[in-house]
Amino acid sequence: MAGNTKKRTQTGSKKQRPRGNPQRAQTPVRQVRKATAGDWVGAARLRTLPLAITPVLIGTGAARVVDPLFHWVLALGCLLVAVFLQIGVNYANDYSDGIRGTDDHRVGPARLTASRRARPRTVAIVALVFFGLAALVGLALVIRTQQWWILLIGAACLAAAWFYTGGKRPYGYIGLGEVFVFVFFGLVATLGTTWIQVQAAPQEAWFGAVAAGFFACAVLLANNLRDIDQDKVAGKRTLSVRIGKRATQVLFTLFLVIPFAIGVFLALFYPIAWLTLMALLTGIPAILIVWTFRQPRELVIALTLTSITSVAYGALLFWAFVG
Repeated sequence: MAGNTKKRTQTGSKKQRPRGNPQRAQTPVRQVRKATAGDWVGAARLRTLPLAITPVLIGTGAARVVDPLFHWVLALGCLLVAVFLQIGVNYANDYSDGIRGTDDHRVGPARLTASRRARPRTVAIVALVFFGLAALVGLALVIRTQQWWILLIGAACLAAAWFYTGGKRPYGYIGLGEVFVFVFFGLVATLGTTWIQVQAAPQEAWFGAVAAGFFACAVLLANNLRDIDQDKVAGKRTLSVRIGKRATQVLFTLFLVIPFAIGVFLALFYPIAWLTLMALLTGIPAILIVWTFRQPRELVIALTLTSITSVAYGALLFWAFVG
C-alpha cells in the first residue's frame, strides 16, 4: 500500500514537472511595436532633404543667367525629382543596412528595418515607390523638353541610389560614397536642373554644382564620422573608417569651406554672392561640433546644421544670380 502511494507520488511529480527550458519560460517575450506614421516620417530623414533643394535652387538661378524667363514648372519638376530620389535613397539605405545588420548598433535615430518596427519588404517597397515617383516626374520633364538622352542620366541616378548600400557589393561599403554623392547630388542635380530649363550649362552652374556637391559630401562625412566605430564592427569600410577620425574632421572642414571660397569668387561678378557668407552662421557651429564632440549623438546636430547651411547658401546664390 505504501509502495503504491510512493509510486503515485512519483508519477504525479513527473506530470507537474515543467517542460522545455525553464529559463526561457521565465523570460518575457519582447514586444516590438509597429511603426507609426511618425516613424515612417523619421525614416525619410527630413534633415537631409535640404541637400535635394540646394542644387535645384542653384541650377535654377544659373538658368536665369541664360534666360531671364522663370521656367517655374520645369524648376518644380526638377525639385520633385530631387526630393523623391532623396527620400527613396533614405528608405533604400534603411532597408539595405537593416538586412545586413549594419544598423543593429547604430548611434543615431532608430531605423525601421533594424528596429523590426516594419518588415524589410515593406521598407523596400516604399523606397521603390519613391524611386518610381522620381522616374515618372523625370519622364514628364524629358517629354516636355524632348531631351531624350537625359533618360540615361535618370537611369544612372536610380542605379546609384540603390547600389549605395544595396546589392552584393555596395559602393558605400568600400569608401566611394562621397565620390558618388558629389557627382549625383552636386554635378548631376545642379547641371541637370539648369539644362532642363535652358538646354545650356553655363559656368555659373558648374561652380554652383561643385559647391552643392561639397555640401552633400560634408553631410555624409558627419554621418559616417558618427557611426565610425559601429561601421568598423559591421565591416562597412566608409571613407571615414578608412582614413580615421582626425582626417575625417579635416576633410569635413574643407568640404564645408570650399563652397564659400567659390561664393567669394562668384561675388566678383555677382556682388550679392557675398551674402553667401551669411550661411557660415550655421556652418561654423557645425565645424566646431565636428572638432569638439564628446558623444557621437552630437554629430546629428552637426549634420542638421550642415544641411541648413547648404540650403541657405543655395538660396543666397540663387538670389545673386537672379538679382
